Formats: sequence, structure tokens, C-alpha cells
Amino acid sequence: MQLRALRGAEISAHLDDLARLRIRVFRDFPYLYDGEPGYEREYLSTYAASARSLFVLALDGAQVVGAATGVPLADEPEPLQQAFALQGFDPARVFYFGESVLLPAYRGRGIGVRFFEAREAHAARLGGMTHCAFCAVQRDPAHPRRPADYQPLDEFWRRRGYRPQPGLATSFVWKDLDEPEASPKPMAFWLKALPA
Repeated sequence: MQLRALRGAEISAHLDDLARLRIRVFRDFPYLYDGEPGYEREYLSTYAASARSLFVLALDGAQVVGAATGVPLADEPEPLQQAFALQGFDPARVFYFGESVLLPAYRGRGIGVRFFEAREAHAARLGGMTHCAFCAVQRDPAHPRRPADYQPLDEFWRRRGYRPQPGLATSFVWKDLDEPEASPKPMAFWLKALPA
């Protein structure tokens, strides 16, 4: 197992691998995402276009088994920036984590912790960043597709120093596995202040 950090356009050769990985991991609860490779490639291209983005790949030999992404919030679409600006955060000073995805067989080995550490270190190296942030889908605890053994990641995130931010929310649109068409999903943000 190795972790490899790539920046901006360096990720271009791995876009298809990352698209497949996102579709595979996000099919599970709580995302229940009915992914489509073309959309995935377009979404990931936004990160590849930013010279300040970071991709951390987890590799088992040549196989991409996990990935984490991050980009300055100022390089994200305007609606996402606005969600922060409306709550008094300067989008130019927030580093946004796009996702952490890891195949189930590789979980519990500390890779998720290393994903967070690598992105926080990158944000600090960029300079001028005061916070790291990410968002997570909000599902009804009684959702019919929630597995009996489902464990939310809240405590993992809290151990990394992240806290939910009441009032800071948005919605993303995607198609659930059991939906006839895409619909908005509520997303809540978690933030961590970086050392001054």
C-alpha cells in the first residue's frame, strides 16, 4: 500500500479510476448514489483544473483503492462559496475537501486519517487558509435503506478536530439508487480551524 499526492492536472491520467471508485463507494448508504461515469469525469475535471487542488491516491500496487480530494473553496462553483459567505466565512480562506473514498476491504488501516492529514498539510502550505471544511449528506435515521450495522463517521471526524456548523448548509442534486430521477439532498458542513 502506498499513498501518492498529486496536484491539479497531474490527476488527469487517473480520472477514470477515480470516477469508478466514487461510483462504487457512494452506492452504499448514506449516499445511495446512482452514479454515471460521464458526470463523474466532468465533476473531477473541475478539481484537475485547479493548480491548487490536491488528490491523495491510495494504491495497492497499481490499483487505485482509495482517494481523497481537496481544493481552495475559491476554486469551487459560486453557490458553494455563497453558502460560506452568508455565514461570515471568507471563501478565499477555506480549503474544501471534496471526498474521501476507500474500498471496504482497505478500511480500518489508518488510511482515512492519512487522507485528512495530507489535505490539512497541503492547505497549510498554500498559505492564507484559516479553515478546512467538508460536507456530508443528511439522511433520516429511519431511512428504509439504512443498514442495521451502519456506523456514522461523526466520531471519526470529531477525533480529527472537525465540528458541525449549525446554519451552514446546502443541497446537492443526484439520483438515488431507487429514484426515477435526480433530486436535491441536504448537506451539512463540518469545519476545523487551522493553526494560525
